[in-house]
Amino acid sequence: MAETFNRPSRPGPEQGPGNLSLRPRRTGSLGRPRPSEPAYLYIANTIADRIGAGQYRPGDQLPTESQLRREFGVSPATVRRAINILLDRGLVTTTQGKGTFVRALDIGEAVFRLQQITDMWAEGGDAEVTLLEARIVPATEEAACRLHCDPGDPVVYLRRVIKRSGLPLIYQVEHVLYDEQRPLVETQLQITSLDGLLMAGSSEGVPSGRLTIQAVSLDGEAARHLGVPAGSPAFCLEHLFKDFQGRPVSWGRFLCRADQFRLSTHIGVSPAGVEEE
Repeated sequence: MAETFNRPSRPGPEQGPGNLSLRPRRTGSLGRPRPSEPAYLYIANTIADRIGAGQYRPGDQLPTESQLRREFGVSPATVRRAINILLDRGLVTTTQGKGTFVRALDIGEAVFRLQQITDMWAEGGDAEVTLLEARIVPATEEAACRLHCDPGDPVVYLRRVIKRSGLPLIYQVEHVLYDEQRPLVETQLQITSLDGLLMAGSSEGVPSGRLTIQAVSLDGEAARHLGVPAGSPAFCLEHLFKDFQGRPVSWGRFLCRADQFRLSTHIGVSPAGVEEE
C-alpha cells in the first residue's frame, strides 16, 4: 500500500516542458496536501515547486536518494517513484552512477494543443453550424491528389460557417469521397450544431488522420463569410482523415479568424503559488 502523509506544502502547478497544464493546483486549508495524497506524489510535487522557485536550477544535482529518504521519512521505493514522476514530466534527467539533475529549459519541446481552438468553438454552449453548401461535384486536381482518386470522380463538397453568439469564427470547406451506399449529403443537411459537426460520421469512425496548421490570408469568399476584409489573417487547420484500411476519405480546411483565436503554451515549471497568465 502506498505511503501517504499530510505534510504542509506550497501549492503549485505541475508543468513540464511543452505541456499546457499537467496537474491541477493542490488545494486544502493552508495549502496542505489532500489526506489521500500519496507520499511519492507529494515528494515529486515538492521538488517541482523547488525547481520553479529556483532553489534547484538547471544543471543542479538533486539530493541523493538517501538524503530524500531522511528528509521525507519514506522508503527507497517511494523516493524512486517520485523521481520517475519528475522524469516523466521532463523536469530532471538521471545519469548512471552520478545522480539526478535538473533539466535545462528546451523551447523545442513546446507543445500547442488544438483543444484551445475546439474549446473556443464550444465555449458557452452557443456555437452553431450553418451549412452553406452540400452537393456532389467532380473532384478537382487538388482534391483528387489528396483523396487518391481520379480527377472528375464524384466527391461530396461541403461548405460551413461556425458561429458563436452570432459571430462567425470559422469557415470550413471539405471534400469527402462519394459512396452511394452512404447518404452523406442528407446527413450533413441535418447538422446545425457544433456537437453534430464533431460527431458526424462517428458511428463509422476514422482511425487516423493528419492535421496541419499554418497562417494564411483569407480570400474574398472566406473573408465575406467571416465578416472581415479580404486578405485578413487566419489560422488554416487542414485535415486529412483515413479509413481503417488507411485510405483517405475526407480532406478539407478550417479557416479560423486570427483575431478570435490564440494558441499559447507553457514551458518549464513556475514558482509555487504563481498563477499562469
